[in-house]
Amino acid sequence: MFSFSDISINKKGVCPGKRISMLLFTVIISISLCGCGTKFSSPYQVHNTISSYNVGVMEEAASTYPAFAEDLCIVAGNVNAEELDLGAAGAASLFDMNNADTLYAKNPNAQMHPASLTKIMTALVALKYASPDLMLTASDNVKIDEPGAQLMGLKPGDQMTLDQALHVLLIYSANDVAILIAEGIGGTVDAFCDLMNEEAISIGATNSHFMNPNGLTQDDHYVTPYDMYLIFRAALQYSLFNEIIQMPTYETVYYSADGSQKELSIESTVLYTKGGYNSPDQITVIGGKTGTTSAAGHCLILYTRDSTGSPYIAVIMNADSAEQLYEQMNKLLAYIDHQS
Repeated sequence: MFSFSDISINKKGVCPGKRISMLLFTVIISISLCGCGTKFSSPYQVHNTISSYNVGVMEEAASTYPAFAEDLCIVAGNVNAEELDLGAAGAASLFDMNNADTLYAKNPNAQMHPASLTKIMTALVALKYASPDLMLTASDNVKIDEPGAQLMGLKPGDQMTLDQALHVLLIYSANDVAILIAEGIGGTVDAFCDLMNEEAISIGATNSHFMNPNGLTQDDHYVTPYDMYLIFRAALQYSLFNEIIQMPTYETVYYSADGSQKELSIESTVLYTKGGYNSPDQITVIGGKTGTTSAAGHCLILYTRDSTGSPYIAVIMNADSAEQLYEQMNKLLAYIDHQS
């Protein structure tokens, strides 16, 4: 796996001024002996003001960072934000995956509450570290009493496979199932969150930090829209994740502590997926994930394709209402044709 601890950077030489220290002069002379464009080591900085992949905006980025950025969209600030007005939404971004191009960005590096968009990282870590047939057993910690929290209704001792749990996590956005997954894989929620943060760093989402696996509001728990793109893109590499986010409904049977069967039937929280909202003409929504809390507002990230089959990732965070969220998302998706 690529390590960010030592990144090679190409940089053109800069002529020194007349007043320069002997030490600096010596360093520059040493570099110049090797010629312009010499590679030197630049330490990777976690929690920079922008995510690590955004170093690609530097001069000669395409040749400088081919190991990890040549097929990634990069963005250091707003892109076409004045041309497309998305109203009061706190942040939004639109990424062309085929061309590694950022078509639109509004506050892409703002640290924000992610709500249940967090569960994408939970799923990514789960798929990386465990098998879908892993059997999970609910502890007392699945009891969540936060008002308005989306729950499946797990009871201590209930059992289901990770495959089942991931379906409930991503389709229905159940917060108690996120705890089930975290403890089943990490042993404790804290240990699982350590894995989440390690994974964020490994994929370059270094401007984010996770304190829980479900996205319920907590201090020091935040992401950026750009980091959500990186996390979502990484999760899309797993076929099971792709399959689940496209499902409008899901039915399964799991087991209680005494071995009796429990039936479960759920439907997607994404209105595009379950047929409650239509995307713009020529745009097909493949799947996505919602997130809603008082602190985060209304959030949505989508994987879509245009009429030619080209893929895009679109994300909106901190919309004022569900109605506004979907209206703004359609404006954002329609912008794909505007740019083509």
